[in-house]
Amino acid sequence: MTYISDILYWISTGLLVPVIVLLILLFIRALLLIGGFFGQYLAIRKNEATIRPELETLSSDRLDDFAERLPKSNASLVNVYMRRLLAVKDSPAHVQRLLADFEIAADKDLTVSKTLAKLGPMLGLMGTLIPMGPALVGLSTGDIASMAYNMQVAFATTVVGLFSSAVGFITQQVKQRWYLQDMTNLEFIAGLINEKRNKS
Repeated sequence: MTYISDILYWISTGLLVPVIVLLILLFIRALLLIGGFFGQYLAIRKNEATIRPELETLSSDRLDDFAERLPKSNASLVNVYMRRLLAVKDSPAHVQRLLADFEIAADKDLTVSKTLAKLGPMLGLMGTLIPMGPALVGLSTGDIASMAYNMQVAFATTVVGLFSSAVGFITQQVKQRWYLQDMTNLEFIAGLINEKRNKS
């Protein structure tokens, strides 16, 4: 039994360095996500100011004018798919495919946030528990310096893991709301396309 416990101890101790490296990478990715999220927020605010008033009064007869007024410089996901929808408005199959493609693209953009939200706590907990063993050994042998170092590592990994998870969770919640609004707008345009097709 002692032999098996020693094997488990060495395995868990050997995992500490990979866990810390992964936590550092998650932390860097969380910082990059914050920057990208802020840029996306600014683009959405700008988009809301230009597109929303147009959508409020848009009818099936004015779809061609709306397509011309879409900002060419705005490369946000919803604008790209609005342009594509209006370009293939004569094909119902292509319209449905583009709506499905938008959902896939939106889900792909949410992947990083979901990963951070799930991996952050797991790696943080692993980084907390692994150094506790050596810390307890240091405490039992009177090696206070070793215990203090291991406790410091445990607390640091917890904080980094929770920070990454918080960034992932918050950005995921907000982006899901953004994409839900975008999907509503795209379905509205698809409905107008269908209405125009039925009239002609």
